[in-house]
Amino acid sequence: MTLSTISVLIVDDHSLVRSGIRSILEPFADINIVGEASSGEEAIVLSRKLKPNVLLMDVKMPGIGGFEATRKIRLAEPTVKVLVITACDNDIYPARLLSVGASGYLTKNASMNEMVQAIRAVACGQRYISPRIASRLAFRHVAGAERSPFDSLSSRELQVMLMITMGTKVSEIAEKLHLSPKTINSYRYRLFDKLGISTDVELTLLAIRHGLIESDDVKPVGPSGTDVKSD
Repeated sequence: MTLSTISVLIVDDHSLVRSGIRSILEPFADINIVGEASSGEEAIVLSRKLKPNVLLMDVKMPGIGGFEATRKIRLAEPTVKVLVITACDNDIYPARLLSVGASGYLTKNASMNEMVQAIRAVACGQRYISPRIASRLAFRHVAGAERSPFDSLSSRELQVMLMITMGTKVSEIAEKLHLSPKTINSYRYRLFDKLGISTDVELTLLAIRHGLIESDDVKPVGPSGTDVKSD
């Protein structure tokens, strides 16, 4: 399958990143930027309206973020191919995102040629993972390879972890994911149990230590801390 023109929707919460990606892609005659979104929620709306061939998705964004947006978009618009483009090169994210429907994974330090190659590949129904990430994924299964404590987390648990570490309260997470606060707290305590920790602060520090988030991603939630009330 080949496409004469590939329609692309760019999703990132930083306007400079969106502008940078647009400037990289606009010179290519076979790629047409049809829109931009600054959140996962906006991406869902625009994907239904514009039905792009390829959606370039960031992972760590306010709100539902890239995980839930990818899952919902792939369920609602199965013809839309999601190519994750993120600053995070941690090898835990690619497998989880592929499991919820992403067609590819690329880091933001990729070259212009690699980005275009990845877009063309997923538009034609192929999967694309940057060689560096693919190599690290392969070595994760080698005996004696160093494992992350986050390897045991499911895609949903990883998503809840990201939202907590970005300062989102339990009640807000529940609302955005259309789940009850009690269910979110169940995920939260399951995270604590799997990771051997007992507080949100420990969770955040552990995520930073293992490269899943950066300190700049962490946003304070006020003196009361994370809302942990259940219904």
